[in-house]
Amino acid sequence: SSAPPADVVSQAAVLQEQIDFLGDHPNLTNRVIPLLGGRVRAEVRRLYAARRALLRLSAGTKHKKLKLGQRPPLSDLSSFYGEAERRMRIGAHYLAAIHLVETKFGRVVNNSVAGAQGPMQFIPSTWEIYGRGGDIRDPHDAILAAGRLLRANGAPGRYGRALFAYNPSRLYVAAVSHYAKLIGTDPYALYFLYVWEP
Repeated sequence: SSAPPADVVSQAAVLQEQIDFLGDHPNLTNRVIPLLGGRVRAEVRRLYAARRALLRLSAGTKHKKLKLGQRPPLSDLSSFYGEAERRMRIGAHYLAAIHLVETKFGRVVNNSVAGAQGPMQFIPSTWEIYGRGGDIRDPHDAILAAGRLLRANGAPGRYGRALFAYNPSRLYVAAVSHYAKLIGTDPYALYFLYVWEP
């Protein structure tokens, strides 16, 4: 698959820069968001809330230098999310949101400080349960394993509980949920989030 168009990448970068700025300046955000139009306001509010949750989640943790790789083509990833949705009834938008939060759709290739690996960041012991003999670093295998984990822990009926099993942090649950709801309601959200940089 070809790379995203340059104008899409540049517009997505501007949006990411604006959301990052608002995330770093919550007092300003309280004045800016009410000035936006209805749908844009709702989307910016979700993006801001997800950003703030991730900032709070990472506060006080020692950050490793990020190792970056190439994201798989979005068409491939979308087909993997769709396969997991058909097989496990887990919403593709939730799998995409986890993938975004964990590794920016595979752009970040580090192991986590806790030893989680691969594009969906599985601890090896958890992978033993849900990986079904697959490759922890293969996006197809990892996305299906994530679907199995969520399904085993209450999704699709209770996504909050299932996400907490994935990562036992209310801030993590909040961030993934905000992104998932945005991806689920805005047909363009996945495209601009896909090209956001770590």
